[in-house]
Amino acid sequence: MFQSQTGKHDGEMQERKTIVEIKNLSKSYRRGAYTVLVLQNITFDIKDQEFLSIMGPSGSGKSTLLNLIAGIDKADSGTVTVGGVEVTSLSETELAQWRATHVGFIFQFYNLIPVLTAIENTELPLHLTGLSKRERQEHARMALRLVNLEHRMDHYPRQLSGGEQQRVAIARAIVTDPTILVADEPTGDLDRASAEEVLDLMGRLNAELGKTIIMVTHDPRAAKRASITRNLEKGLLNDAHS
Repeated sequence: MFQSQTGKHDGEMQERKTIVEIKNLSKSYRRGAYTVLVLQNITFDIKDQEFLSIMGPSGSGKSTLLNLIAGIDKADSGTVTVGGVEVTSLSETELAQWRATHVGFIFQFYNLIPVLTAIENTELPLHLTGLSKRERQEHARMALRLVNLEHRMDHYPRQLSGGEQQRVAIARAIVTDPTILVADEPTGDLDRASAEEVLDLMGRLNAELGKTIIMVTHDPRAAKRASITRNLEKGLLNDAHS
């Protein structure tokens, strides 16, 4: 669990495999009598251990694209393949099982359960695994240690700052050692200092633990932390730039 990826030389970095393949992806929604096209025939790849930011104005389809990659939403057409699994072909039951072990979610508003402590919130995804209670607690404690919050593990969300709550949410996202981390505006509800701390942490998870991160943001400062940025506008994705 949480194996370090440091020490790779440039040749190894260039040989990274594709972890996410998106082909001809389209998505629309019905609004009354109208059909609104959100994503139009999008095709691109994400490499293993890549830190990708997706930028775009409100309503551009950023969160929709993230939800399709994470298997939360269904595409009208096209395919999404993550780690060799064609997510778009899975049933709802299969999707739930796949998400539980392969996707870590980081949201803008943390989504912590108020009546659970930091370690109990972190442990939640592990209840869907076959781990014992002791093993779940060990994994949760390790995840909290990685986000520098082991000393706050018995505190409730109301006893934590916004930045600390988001770090608990990140611990919860990484506790299953998922294939990908998806982050939807992870700094959107934080002050600048707390946002910088969270971005520093995400950078470490990518650089030191080799986590593949896909982050949606409208904040240029956050986007600069990623290794690659793509812009989404009116359902169309531009070429990547570093």
